[in-house]
Amino acid sequence: MLSRSRLPSFVAVLLAGVIIPCAANAQAATEHRMAIALPEQPLAAALAQLSLRTGVTVLASADVTAGKTAPAIAGTLTPEQAIRLLLVGTGLEAIRSGAGFAVRNSQYGGQVDERAQAAPVLDEILVTGTRIRGAAPAGANVIAITRTDIVHSGLATTQDVVAAIPQNFGGGANEGTLGFTQRNGATANIGVGASVNLRGLGASSTLTLVEGNRLALGAGASFVDLSLIPASAIEQIEVLADGTSAIYGSDAVAGVVNLRLRRSFEGAETSVRSGLANGFTEFQASQIAAAKWSRGRIMVAYEYYTRGRLGSEDRTYASEDLRPFGGPDYRQPYANPGTIIAADGSVWGIPQGQDGKALTPEKLLPGERRLGDGRIGTDLLPRTRRHAGVIALAQDLSHDVTLRLDGFAADRRSEQRYFALNAPVTVTSANPYYVDPIGTGEPVSVFYDFRKDLGAPLNKAHVKNWAVSGAIQARSGSWRGELWANLGIQHEELRALNVVNSARLAVALAQGDAGRAFNMFGDGSHSPAAVIDAVRGSAISRDRSRQIGTGFKVDGPLWSLPGGPLALAAGVEFRSEAFGASSIYDDYALEPVSSGDRGYPLGRRVVAGYAELRAPLVAPEQGIGGIRRLDVSIAGRIEHYSDFGTTANPKVGLTYEPFWGIALRGSWGTSFRAPGFYDTRQGPGLSQIVPLPLADPSASGGSSNVVALFGNNPAMGPERARTFTAGVDVRPPALPGLSLSMTWFDIGYRDRIANPAADAFTFLVQRQRYASLIAAAPSPATLEALYTAPDFFNPFGIPASAISYVIDARNANLARQHLDGMDFDLGYRTALPRGSISLGLSGTWLFHITQQLTRSAPAVEALGTIGNPVRYRLRGRLAADRDGFGLAVFLNHGAGYRNTAVDPVERVAGWTTLDLQASKAFGLETGGLSGTRLSLSVTNLFDQDPPYVNNRTPYSAVGFDPEQASAAGRVIAVQLVKSW
Repeated sequence: MLSRSRLPSFVAVLLAGVIIPCAANAQAATEHRMAIALPEQPLAAALAQLSLRTGVTVLASADVTAGKTAPAIAGTLTPEQAIRLLLVGTGLEAIRSGAGFAVRNSQYGGQVDERAQAAPVLDEILVTGTRIRGAAPAGANVIAITRTDIVHSGLATTQDVVAAIPQNFGGGANEGTLGFTQRNGATANIGVGASVNLRGLGASSTLTLVEGNRLALGAGASFVDLSLIPASAIEQIEVLADGTSAIYGSDAVAGVVNLRLRRSFEGAETSVRSGLANGFTEFQASQIAAAKWSRGRIMVAYEYYTRGRLGSEDRTYASEDLRPFGGPDYRQPYANPGTIIAADGSVWGIPQGQDGKALTPEKLLPGERRLGDGRIGTDLLPRTRRHAGVIALAQDLSHDVTLRLDGFAADRRSEQRYFALNAPVTVTSANPYYVDPIGTGEPVSVFYDFRKDLGAPLNKAHVKNWAVSGAIQARSGSWRGELWANLGIQHEELRALNVVNSARLAVALAQGDAGRAFNMFGDGSHSPAAVIDAVRGSAISRDRSRQIGTGFKVDGPLWSLPGGPLALAAGVEFRSEAFGASSIYDDYALEPVSSGDRGYPLGRRVVAGYAELRAPLVAPEQGIGGIRRLDVSIAGRIEHYSDFGTTANPKVGLTYEPFWGIALRGSWGTSFRAPGFYDTRQGPGLSQIVPLPLADPSASGGSSNVVALFGNNPAMGPERARTFTAGVDVRPPALPGLSLSMTWFDIGYRDRIANPAADAFTFLVQRQRYASLIAAAPSPATLEALYTAPDFFNPFGIPASAISYVIDARNANLARQHLDGMDFDLGYRTALPRGSISLGLSGTWLFHITQQLTRSAPAVEALGTIGNPVRYRLRGRLAADRDGFGLAVFLNHGAGYRNTAVDPVERVAGWTTLDLQASKAFGLETGGLSGTRLSLSVTNLFDQDPPYVNNRTPYSAVGFDPEQASAAGRVIAVQLVKSW
């Protein structure tokens, strides 16, 4: 850092224009790769030109750069790579300073590490989407979310940052969907984790890596839980929304998300953030510290995050009664006081204001069905508390051998008030509180809400995760070799409390002694405390996921081509995965019932070999007309799964620059995904059997009763896909700072694992489409087996004799799916006196999502329907700074869509929100405040409610769609960051 005594000369240099400050903004990030070519020239001039061209602040004193010459550089580089190449041989080094870099004399006495001169940092960079170091993957478009982007977004957690990416669909496993949908694996999310779901192809179809390593999977071993990774430790998030099974293997059908750590950070940084919304508060604190020595470095980070619950009472649309929004009333006859169904089927309401101890038939309310709102007293977002830590160590063992060790650990607890899974209860005349409305003495059915007795049902989740990875990297000339290994373990536990134990309730209802009997006939809770405690049940589910991997890889040049060296990367990998699950149910038997491991643990072993070639056929220095640069890459991977056989997947990519400032690219490849352990799981809590009344145009009354099967089909097999992309990148030399990127993609799926549960309530309306999943006139034996299954729930009290169909809405390998569309990003940035300004628009626009359930079924357009991505998602940005003051504004918009889960189909409006951040960064001239940044962030500035959705689920309903919109509302946060 510059000393205070050198401050005047630094300011003079700055005012003289030798240094061009242009603070990085939300899009012009220090890790964004671009074409950079600078001639050999004085170092000060080279740094100034680089700062102007990239929009990244580069600070250097004239005394430091005086008399030094920068070498010529050319290539597709990040600003950091370019700066370090310019400093080779100068005795200077670049360190991060806020959003940019500061150049100073090397702390090693002005001597530059010899290895840095022989093999510049460019050779060590490994970009997501390729195994070859020092080059971007040919034909690919890697989306980079940098440290600056994360800071300027105003978002607190890693999952919130990734959720803002237009290519990421909010459906699937995350804390906002649990209890609201059966789709996209949400029901298996017992740890309340957060997944990535690129293109809406499923969380298990997106591979999430940390520093290129796989971690242990959560939520039924189906995805990496982003919420366990501290945002304060992330330098960059790289997203490649393209099938990359040829590079990384299974799970990369939709693409890959790679989180890079702040390895180059130096010093210490303390951050404190406090947020406030209508209904909850949140707090976040983090500490990162890093040091380096002559032959190594270490980075350690810790983050604490806590947020209060967001209750349904804080959002008007969190109700089963949707009449205020023009919708239906989905309240069910589970209330307190409750409803009696007599032996002849007549309906009688239990009156208010009495304790059930002196109730007579004359006091009952004939024909009155008491309705209760199951969403009252529930949570839209759980209360949560998380600890997470990261450590990254690198040590040179010799001149050419480096040891790298990374460690991760996290612990998260959450608590959510959940809706009750109700069913009518039979009460006989043995109960001392029994009332028979019609005087027959026959048993009556009572629809009753137990929450006043037991309290709100609670889901308490606890997740523990830890992982270690290590690698020994060796260099021999231009070749690199690496032997690596990693181990990850995740434990998840869900305790469901305050639920009814049906077996002990039956005993309490049959008691003739009023002191030992349960009273369901009053207004409020009027049973003895000991009886209530006896009826109180629970359930405990535990998951265990373990992943071990090891491998060896090499990369380097084979021989020279006209455009540069032909580079090869090759390797072998071995991976062992294991998953176990067990449960203890205390809700349907007199004593707790342990499921043991329910057939678990499951396990698989994967052996793979891969190779990748990158051929630069034409380079700019060749001077070939019409071809400035031409790069081709070819990759292939063969994998053998112990449970699903062998698969081979190729990928070809091409990048063509006809002239400076424009690049055309394309890629083609195939992908393979073995079903995850969650996809094959069965059993209570994972599958549901529910009798439902469904709209049926062929029925005389307009509806028919069915038994719906939810969960997983046990005969699940692998998915296969073909992906194709074509794109263009434009950076006109005549308009520095302007950039345009467009990528067209086309994905064809076979044997796609899909969940038709999104349209379960319209199966009989769309009978032709779902014919293969509908079984008419089920036999009595079939119905008896379904009605006695442990995962059977009957919220509507439909008897087996009234069932006309069985519908199979379980996840299964359906026939085909086709998806195509376009990603785009348009941006402009420019330097201003003592500051900068940038603006841009990024998004994804889908053209088609066609689905074919069976080979004989018709292809149906699913784009813009509930449970699927909308036609387009946009994120606009505007960022400006001047003299340390910064302003960032983001506009988020999602298109409207059709709610096909109800009949008739309803239209859902689009959703637009505005985010804002104002900040002040204190520079070197502020003494004790040096290195301090204060910011005020507001997400959803105008507190826009999610659009109304008639969102009916098998057990409840709500007036919005958590897969497309957040219930958090406006969140105001203040953050203080201090660098030491």
